[in-house]
Amino acid sequence: MKTLYLLRHAKSSWKDASLSDFDRPLNKRGKHDAPMMAEKLKEMGIHPDIILSSPARRARKTAKVFADILDTPLRLDERLYEADVADFDAVTQEAFREHESIMLVSHNPGLNMYNDALSNVPLFNIPTTGIVAIDFETYDAFVKHEGRQRFFIYPKMYKA
Repeated sequence: MKTLYLLRHAKSSWKDASLSDFDRPLNKRGKHDAPMMAEKLKEMGIHPDIILSSPARRARKTAKVFADILDTPLRLDERLYEADVADFDAVTQEAFREHESIMLVSHNPGLNMYNDALSNVPLFNIPTTGIVAIDFETYDAFVKHEGRQRFFIYPKMYKA
């Protein structure tokens, strides 16, 4: 059994218009939601073998929080910034050669499109700091809708 966790980066700041998209930091909500959601995974007993993240600042910072809380190795992968389904698939296939469970930290719309291509449950939108878990019997090659969505969680589920 292989498990893929898709994590959309935490909420980012648009405060400084001079920053490029790549360099946008997390905002106050993002800095709150990332550790909260990482703790939720920890409570569920989830510890991916590796976290692979887009190198964009907001994704990298989100991934670092999850890596620290889940005590999981983190590696940056440039293909996960502005990734399309083929990019996600290439990263996933490579990672599954060595690992049973992986987490990809990236951006919409690509992350959402990847879920919809893989999972038996399409999603309209993966919100910031939203996490989807998809299980596969095998993942030797990309097969549409082969994965079984185990859960989909996001910050607003845990806020009063």
